[in-house]
Amino acid sequence: MHEPSFWWRGAGLAAALLTPVAACYGTVVEHAMARKGRRAPVPVICVGNFTLGGAGKTPTTVAIARMLQAEGMTVCALTRGYGGRTVGPHRVDAGADHARLVGDEALLLAEIAPTIVARDRAAGAALAAAQGADVIVMDDGLQNPSLVKNFTLAVVDGRRGIGNGRVFPAGPLRAPLEAQLAVTDALLLVGDGETPHPIASRASRLPVYRGRLVPDPSALRELEGRRVLAFAGIGDPGKFFATARAAGLAVVRCKAFPDHHRFTAEEAMDLLAQAEREQLTLVTTEKDHARMRGEPPLAELAARARPLPVTMEIVQKNDLRQRVLSVLDRV
Repeated sequence: MHEPSFWWRGAGLAAALLTPVAACYGTVVEHAMARKGRRAPVPVICVGNFTLGGAGKTPTTVAIARMLQAEGMTVCALTRGYGGRTVGPHRVDAGADHARLVGDEALLLAEIAPTIVARDRAAGAALAAAQGADVIVMDDGLQNPSLVKNFTLAVVDGRRGIGNGRVFPAGPLRAPLEAQLAVTDALLLVGDGETPHPIASRASRLPVYRGRLVPDPSALRELEGRRVLAFAGIGDPGKFFATARAAGLAVVRCKAFPDHHRFTAEEAMDLLAQAEREQLTLVTTEKDHARMRGEPPLAELAARARPLPVTMEIVQKNDLRQRVLSVLDRV
């Protein structure tokens, strides 16, 4: 799905016409969010976001998991497995599973911690606990009421914020903002944006942290001096292109695809041909590269494209760590 530009650039006629539908949708989601969930056998940390599209949830989930692992905890990641067909609960095998089964996020998470894919989050949490988890870090699910969360961190893109502030389909919000803020314990603003950020005034009771996506230094060294064709099928491809340029890569061509895009053989051939014709190095995101694994028609593209791993660096990391640990101590 390509996001309509009016979600981010203002209201306009299209948003106004869709407002009645958005009101109905928002009411349904808000009522669903108010339902009482099941409590997991171990604490649950949720990393979510307010809007459709990318904000940096998965890199943040990885950062929180590593933070807790450094404290000696056995962490299990939990995800719905968006884009995959596995219902679960299923423990991901990073060596055998592929994105069509478990989704791209699950493959990335499984590289740093045991990862469970489950459409039923409560069932997934039960499996995680049965396999020895001390704590669950859930990628997405802020709006899902089925599981009680002990701490919810909402990730917000510092540049795009909440767009026009309207609920889907009139805007990018997954639910009315106030309903989402009510179940949020802290905000993480990612990347550049206004200081103070407008969302901070709407969430004055919440602690606000700052984060930035930092590309892997070794990957940057390998790409130094190369002219790059960057392509991405994530929630906000522009963020990836901007991150690559800010890191010093010579990005001369960009190709954006819809979120969780399944590349076709024809698209792969086009990308390879353009890179060959213009003497460019293909660079993509870890998520996009993960979706190519186990897909024979995409084997050459997967071999030629360089993934650019990124790490979420949280400026006030120590404060966030103490806040999360204090919550876990009370459970």
